[in-house]
Amino acid sequence: MSTTNGYEGWCLQDDISQNDPQMYEFIRQEKLRQKQGLEMIASENFTSKAVLQALGSCLTNKYSEGYPGQRYYGGNEIIDQVESLCQKRALEVFKLNPEEWGVNVQPLSGCPANFAVYTGVVGPHGRIMGLHLPDGGHLSHGFMTNKRKVSATSVFFESFPYKVNPVSGLIDYDALETNAHLFNPSLIVAGVSCYSRHLDYARFRKISNSVDCLLMADMAHISGLVAAGVVPSPFEHCDIVTTTTHKSLRGPRSGMIFYRKGVRKVLKNGNKVMYDLEKKINEAIFPGLQGGPHNHQIGALAVALKQAKTEEFVQYQKQVLCNAHVMAEEFIARGYTLSTGGTENHLVLLDLRPNQLDGASVERILEEINIAVNKNTCPGDKSALKPSGIRIGAPALTSRMFKENDFKQVVEFMHQGILLCKEIYSKSGPSFSEFKAFLEKDADIQKKVANVREQVKQFAEKFPMPGLDDL
Repeated sequence: MSTTNGYEGWCLQDDISQNDPQMYEFIRQEKLRQKQGLEMIASENFTSKAVLQALGSCLTNKYSEGYPGQRYYGGNEIIDQVESLCQKRALEVFKLNPEEWGVNVQPLSGCPANFAVYTGVVGPHGRIMGLHLPDGGHLSHGFMTNKRKVSATSVFFESFPYKVNPVSGLIDYDALETNAHLFNPSLIVAGVSCYSRHLDYARFRKISNSVDCLLMADMAHISGLVAAGVVPSPFEHCDIVTTTTHKSLRGPRSGMIFYRKGVRKVLKNGNKVMYDLEKKINEAIFPGLQGGPHNHQIGALAVALKQAKTEEFVQYQKQVLCNAHVMAEEFIARGYTLSTGGTENHLVLLDLRPNQLDGASVERILEEINIAVNKNTCPGDKSALKPSGIRIGAPALTSRMFKENDFKQVVEFMHQGILLCKEIYSKSGPSFSEFKAFLEKDADIQKKVANVREQVKQFAEKFPMPGLDDL
């Protein structure tokens, strides 16, 4: 083989540590950060070695615009089998009859999945109702302010939010029903990004029927819990169900859209109205909004779905609920306030207003001691940019084999961090910039932070880390 121009060596070099040592070092450092820290962000998880192997496989090399049996490129005989297997497993995991439900596994993630649904079944300037983002909803459910349309959902569609009761933190279904009759939406979204209670899907269905609109559940956060049968399922009551796949489901970063098939309703004269969602949704994904699907994601998702059918996965999800419940109890025992007063799923929302603190400062101090959370609005907050709370989830650490007593220790570490936060604010100025400056420059505070950080590091390193061994 001739190597006169040198390109062959470049082409065959497949070891990242040699080919790109700078990126290899970044990846190595991130793996170390994850191992030595406590990942408490409710939307994060650690996926398995098998999923990562599929995600980094040769499936990423293939272009396959279209759907199984109807591709716009040749050479897709294996890819067709990969996607069909993923669809089959998706229906099986959620115990769905293929005569009554179909699934599209090509969405690149949750937001593209939601946008495809709106594009296909609502249409431009169609009307959508979703939970208000400051009340626990998601950007892709139509968030806007009185000054601008923040989400593309609110730009291309007409959105009207429903809200929670500012005292209880629970969804105000009565107000939702009243406003639905005024707004006449084409679709209501039963979905959340930060809400620690079960959704009343039957009530959502009743409201949707009263205004003759479609009901879509976005179960992105709880899809793994739904698959394991440990929380209520949206499928009994909904027309469409979307989800990401990398949160509690422990898959790759991808998305799915489930849609009903068959008879939608029977009219008084006996005529049947059939669902027409399949064609609309599939065409919205391709050729409407996406080109070639990411086959490595679809293959990795199929692996995750196979894992989700095991008894071990069910036990994992039960442990997630136990850990979240213990976490809530521990915070309450220390005098903290939780939105809705507790949790029924995988997360808690810690309301810091009674502590005279804010989410941004607590997020920052916890990051300094190797604990990752995210600042989050609480019911009654005026701005998503200056939230009053932090969102805390159990799935990721449960994937590292944390049990109830371990989460008690995690809460203690977080409590120590919050006490440091209060100490800083007692000495610094009132602004977040002054808080950060004091944190970075005060030697006594830095010493205290370093002490807690070392405790967290030693504690976290004792637990196994899912994924590839070498990176």
